[in-house]
Amino acid sequence: MSWAGQALRALRLRLLGPAKELVGTDQFGNKYYRVPKHESRAGQIIQERRFVEAINRQAYQYEMGDFPIEWEAWIRKKRKDPPTIEEILKNENYREEMKQKIKDVSEKDKLLQAKEYKEGLVAEPAHTQVKGHASAPYYGKSEPSQDPTSTANTFQPGSWMPPGSGSSHNK
Repeated sequence: MSWAGQALRALRLRLLGPAKELVGTDQFGNKYYRVPKHESRAGQIIQERRFVEAINRQAYQYEMGDFPIEWEAWIRKKRKDPPTIEEILKNENYREEMKQKIKDVSEKDKLLQAKEYKEGLVAEPAHTQVKGHASAPYYGKSEPSQDPTSTANTFQPGSWMPPGSGSSHNK
């Protein structure tokens, strides 16, 4: 490179910072870039920056699973080196195998439970019917209590006695 070309490159690097470098592409077509660590015009050290350019997507259209987990880990600097397509496909196959194994074990467990219930080895879970809500002042009763529910304006510490406790403190 000529002296003038080197000078222009050094000036551009000093003024604008380094150019983004394409690091890789995933199976969906998303492109992953990095801007290396560099020094700004003011002499500040700018840390490495990693980002993705999604294919045909607006920012509000992102959904979980649009980017492979391995690439997300690289962008968030949880891993040093970018993933390979082979690594991504291997991990995806592993996750699919695990999903199938979990499904199989769950089905076996349901069959075993049904067998145990049928043979009387295990009691079936009781199905309770809840009427009302525990935080309601009349939970479990047919109608609300006539006792006052709030003494916010008239409460004096130590003055409240539970209903039906009478006047003695020691029972």
